[in-house]
Amino acid sequence: MKTTIDESALLSAVESVSVALRPARPDAHVTIRGLSKAFAGKPLYSDFNLDLPRGKIVSIFGPNGCGKSTLMNMIAGLLKPDAGEILFDGKSLKDTRIGYVFQNYRDALFPWITAWDNIAYPLRRARMKDDEVKARVAELAALFEIRFDLQRYPYELSGGQMQTVCIMRALATRPEVMFLDEPFSALDFEMTLFIRDKLQEAQAATGVTMVIVSHDLEDAVFLADRILLLTRRPTRIAEIVPFELPRPRSAESTADPEFVRVKAHTLEVFRREMNA
Repeated sequence: MKTTIDESALLSAVESVSVALRPARPDAHVTIRGLSKAFAGKPLYSDFNLDLPRGKIVSIFGPNGCGKSTLMNMIAGLLKPDAGEILFDGKSLKDTRIGYVFQNYRDALFPWITAWDNIAYPLRRARMKDDEVKARVAELAALFEIRFDLQRYPYELSGGQMQTVCIMRALATRPEVMFLDEPFSALDFEMTLFIRDKLQEAQAATGVTMVIVSHDLEDAVFLADRILLLTRRPTRIAEIVPFELPRPRSAESTADPEFVRVKAHTLEVFRREMNA
């Protein structure tokens, strides 16, 4: 009996194996292969592949609706992809320590416990001893130069203070990868400058890999070592733009010719994809 071979199915299978076997870059911390996600039957990501470098800050930027937060949330395990594999140094998410800073910090903090207890919460969940918890919270308070009372409840804090507590909580367990969804969107300019400085200090001190979603071009460029520019849906990578301006970067860095050049280039790519 003669067997009929479906050539298109065979080609698809070969391509799937090729994707799965595609090696990660030597500097990759997060490896994404064959990622797919659809909503209401319409594909958002299809066979999406990406390597995120270890110990760097990567910002995600692109047109509205391209799935910036969706991508980050799939990597962070908050949203299940339809297909694909995500590994952290070859490990699964359950074997990886992550931190997450939500965009809506007012809802992210537990209102019935103090700011101090919010920061300590993941440490206690990890069954850390009380003296170690106190030492770690004190270490973070020193890093962020906390001058407000951490014994206050979240509703007694300003927006900038609440966001600072959220970031401290995300860093508390010394995560390997830290995700930040629009960390500056509700902050005034003074607080934005402060948080920018402290995130740079925290990253330099810990070497944590950071992934930041931003809808603001300057924010997307300012902190990043790499800017991941996405297309309209179905979403692909338009370009990954390196930005190697030395740290620490200050408000004055926005006038640096390299910042101006990279920002102009990312804007050009963004406009191209927006009009595509």
